[in-house]
Amino acid sequence: LYLLRKEQLTELERMGEKSAENLLSAIAESKNQDFDKLLFALGIRHVGAKVARILAIEFKSIDSLRRASTEELGSIKDIGPKIAESVVSYLSLPANQDLLERLGKLGLNLTLQKAQAADAASRLYGKTIVFTGTMPNLDRASAQAMAQEAGAKVSGSVSKRTDYVVAGAEAGSKLKKAEELGVAVLDESEFLSLLRQ
Repeated sequence: LYLLRKEQLTELERMGEKSAENLLSAIAESKNQDFDKLLFALGIRHVGAKVARILAIEFKSIDSLRRASTEELGSIKDIGPKIAESVVSYLSLPANQDLLERLGKLGLNLTLQKAQAADAASRLYGKTIVFTGTMPNLDRASAQAMAQEAGAKVSGSVSKRTDYVVAGAEAGSKLKKAEELGVAVLDESEFLSLLRQ
């Protein structure tokens, strides 16, 4: 995809110049995705979005991650031996090393950028948050947007993978489930305090 040229696209049925330009522009823009999204997109076995974020924060570049041992990876919280072995195995294969080298030469983001590193410093980065009830000052949409800007994932349902439930007045079944599962419950002021840390 990254090697496609406009003349190749315009030869395709129903692909005019404008459509070809738009497609090439979208492909070029995808090179600016954060490092953790690239790690996730590689399709390494057992590496989901959350693990990809952790690896990006811990190692900050593909070169640094490539030098990590199975033991070093396995000692990181939420990684463990199975994921560690999978990552080391993937990065040790010559075909995958060649792919990453080619992606780097094509301009894809193989390092954690300063802006992303700053976001990653947030206490909420990589956390899964559920909002329930009515908060005294923030409306639901604003609170969710603030959480997402800090790098959190906002979910509509509570599970054992939920990190925080932010509960306001008249919180119902989601609050009850959070308490049953032992998920940390925050009020509005505690949520805002975490955002500032």
